[in-house]
Amino acid sequence: MKTGIIFDLDGTLWDSVEPVVDAWNEVIRNNYRINYTLTIEESKKLMGKTITEISSIILSEVDKDRALEIIEECCKKELIYLEEKGGRLYPNLENTLKKLLKKYNLYIVSNCQDGYIEIFLTYHKLDKYFSDYENHGRTKLSKGENIKLIIERNKLDKAVYIGDTQGDYVAAKYAGIPFVHAKYGFGTVTEATSFINTFDELLKILSKKHIYRHQIKCPHLYTNTMNYIKKKMVKDK
Repeated sequence: MKTGIIFDLDGTLWDSVEPVVDAWNEVIRNNYRINYTLTIEESKKLMGKTITEISSIILSEVDKDRALEIIEECCKKELIYLEEKGGRLYPNLENTLKKLLKKYNLYIVSNCQDGYIEIFLTYHKLDKYFSDYENHGRTKLSKGENIKLIIERNKLDKAVYIGDTQGDYVAAKYAGIPFVHAKYGFGTVTEATSFINTFDELLKILSKKHIYRHQIKCPHLYTNTMNYIKKKMVKDK
């Protein structure tokens, strides 16, 4: 039986807030006449949201198309910053990943832009631990749909999603798999659910059989999703 542990990225595996804030403020300050400065605390609240959601929150007074254009430029700049500086890994992360890999297959699903996960893996030399990953920037799908895509693409029999926000909880429920709340991250979860206070606590909680009691067989949507992605890529050319 193939079991997968699927991780959110921001607030779960690393904290990239400081370089991201620096990158975004540079773009806004140098290229746009907008009286706005992104703070670290505000950035933490935005983590896990899509760029469309972010643009409507922080640039609500700007024309919708222009706001999205600004955020897209900010995202491009943040990749440059992260390539140079990386982010802050949570304590005992790599050692815990090594131990998890002995028993589970590891994956990442994030609402980030295309290229963001790749920088996380490359800068911190963690690509050897993860079998696959997916993001909203590439597929334009919701986090829940991307979780389903990972499950189907990798033919998982069981899976659990680890994340730090209410949105992560909702995505896991949409995909029909259990959720573990990373309480050390950026967000909160209103429902009662399994949780960890530190990353290495995963080793203990994942060994408990009750974690998988709500496992639901996911529908087959890999073919339909890939057809959607191909059509979207053709449309965007």
